[in-house]
Amino acid sequence: MQSVDALRGDAHACVESAGADKSAVCTESAGSTADAAEPRTVRVSHYFEWERFVTGGQAQSVANQRRVLEDHGIDYTTDPDLSADLLHLNNMGPRSVLTAWRARRRGVPVVVTTHQTAADFENSFAFSNALSKPMGPYLERAYSLADRLICPSEHNRAVVDDYTDTPKRVISNGFDPAKLAGHDDPDLREQYLDRYDLDPPVVFTVAHVLKRKGLETFIDTARAMPDTEFVWFGFLQPTHGPLGKLLQSGDTKRLVESAPDNCTFTGYVEDIAGAFAAGDVFYFPTHNENEGMALLEAMSCGVPPVVRDIETYDWLADGEACLKADSAGGFETALRRVLDDPEERERVGANARAVSEQFTLDAVGEELVGLYRELAENTTH
Repeated sequence: MQSVDALRGDAHACVESAGADKSAVCTESAGSTADAAEPRTVRVSHYFEWERFVTGGQAQSVANQRRVLEDHGIDYTTDPDLSADLLHLNNMGPRSVLTAWRARRRGVPVVVTTHQTAADFENSFAFSNALSKPMGPYLERAYSLADRLICPSEHNRAVVDDYTDTPKRVISNGFDPAKLAGHDDPDLREQYLDRYDLDPPVVFTVAHVLKRKGLETFIDTARAMPDTEFVWFGFLQPTHGPLGKLLQSGDTKRLVESAPDNCTFTGYVEDIAGAFAAGDVFYFPTHNENEGMALLEAMSCGVPPVVRDIETYDWLADGEACLKADSAGGFETALRRVLDDPEERERVGANARAVSEQFTLDAVGEELVGLYRELAENTTH
């Protein structure tokens, strides 16, 4: 088996530690203290506009950030509070833009995670294609209000580079292994197989049901492989309640209704570990992603991924930690390769699990906290 660095390619180089080796002994000048100064205590305003309505990967990313803050003992508020040492925004709606503008005037450092681009807005929900046209100019102005942008992937950074020259740091959204506890429990697997009347091996995905996520390709592949079970775990609508029904596009609804009998849409599942327990091959024919947290979760479970060959996944080694394709026939060939050969399925899954270790919250959390402290220590507000 290749090394993890060889499998993951050039995309995520090793993070250099900031400062000198903590075990080094420094010669002190007269009058200096023996102990190193404690890191400055940082209080963060961690604001997520429209938090009640946004679901899916973006909401989970925000939850991951807050978990990191709690694990590192960093005090934070979820209100847009400019008495904090630093403002971190996760959804650049009008209130966030106004708060960022006020923070800049007061000298409060502003961090923005670039969850949205105009491209990933398209084919997402009703009216999204029309809204994507003014989205680019809007985000150019909104992201330019930040002192630092956090981009979840190298691909996302390249896209946002076209919006603004604001300094950027690539920090993955990460994933929380605790959320997946029990995925390897045979009883949980049987429970989910029975619940949805599935005969393994099972091809599955975890995502909102959106055209952008490769919905049409997923259904067409299921139709071409009637001997195989396909399951899509995730919200059938963009958000909860009546608003979700309003935002579901007509194309999405028609595609779901046209799916063959071997293609199941479960809707929202509370225990997502059950989805990863039931599935044998993770199929992700998405057309555009900023990162794709569900892919990282599947990899960490040792499930071999079959993904569309898009720039977002240039860092994933084809044939080693995943299989890539960009056509209906290519996807069918890739899927049959791992479905028909249990040893190949195990090999690709094991490689994927090894690569995923760099994306755990423990790994990415240090980068996020380091950025907070770097910005807070360089401000005098």
